[in-house]
Amino acid sequence: MADKDKKIKVLAVDDEVFNLDILQTDLEDAGFEVSRAEDGVSALEALEKDASINVVLLDRMMPRMDGMEALRRIKAEPRWRDIPVIMQTAAAQSHQVEEGIKAGAYYYLAKPYDEQMLIGIIRAALNESQNFIQMREEVRKHRNVLGLIDKASFRFRTLEEAKNVAYYIASCCPDPENTVFGLSELMINAVEHGNLGITYAEKTKLVLEGGWEAEVSRRLKEPENLEKYATLSFELANGEVVIRIEDKGKGFDWKEYIEFSPHRLTHPHGRGIAMAKSMCFSSLEFAGNGSEVTCTIPLKKTA
Repeated sequence: MADKDKKIKVLAVDDEVFNLDILQTDLEDAGFEVSRAEDGVSALEALEKDASINVVLLDRMMPRMDGMEALRRIKAEPRWRDIPVIMQTAAAQSHQVEEGIKAGAYYYLAKPYDEQMLIGIIRAALNESQNFIQMREEVRKHRNVLGLIDKASFRFRTLEEAKNVAYYIASCCPDPENTVFGLSELMINAVEHGNLGITYAEKTKLVLEGGWEAEVSRRLKEPENLEKYATLSFELANGEVVIRIEDKGKGFDWKEYIEFSPHRLTHPHGRGIAMAKSMCFSSLEFAGNGSEVTCTIPLKKTA
């Protein structure tokens, strides 16, 4: 992300000049710097010429090179892989959502544009990108210190504690950089939604307004939450790593979040569980009302 004294630069990519004009106006009014491209080819050329681009807003359907091909090339280039890419779309089916997310587009923006959602999603994508980078760096540190363990149990109460446990456990797994993302999503879910009772709608509003972490901190200080912990157990069994996470909440309708959903396509959150199931673990299963989840990872990567 750019330094505090520098404007965040957004590369807006769309073959419709009218759409680019709207995006540029809204983004500049919000304090962003804007660069423009009209197809995937010119988008890659812009990234090649300008190393200061912080986020890419990418249309899916374009001539010469469409958004999906441009996305794949961006994520395949080490210099650009940490730049968050937000896919623009008028409509999408579940398999298209999953295809884009697996290729690296973790956020979507619906057409026609809602200015508040546009700005909120860009800021959420930038924050998540920074979190990804931090997680990779922390896992690498712990990988050099912590050897493979047979069995362990932890308890955690705060977001910081959840992240620290995730770093340690991921470092014991065959693919730590991928595993840490899935663990973090499940453990943060146990804190915010499970123990603290922040609803999906409440988090949507908090993320768009930039107040999510502050609200988590506030609720952690409430008397009824001071002794409320979530737990994680880790063990090796039958050639697999088995991880169980349990919180003290009332549970949630986990079936709604276990698969990618076009309904939540443009929300600033809500894809973490589906991403963890699809990309991070060989299996992920919730028990009962959703306050307990078990995920497994083969000790040897499959070809």
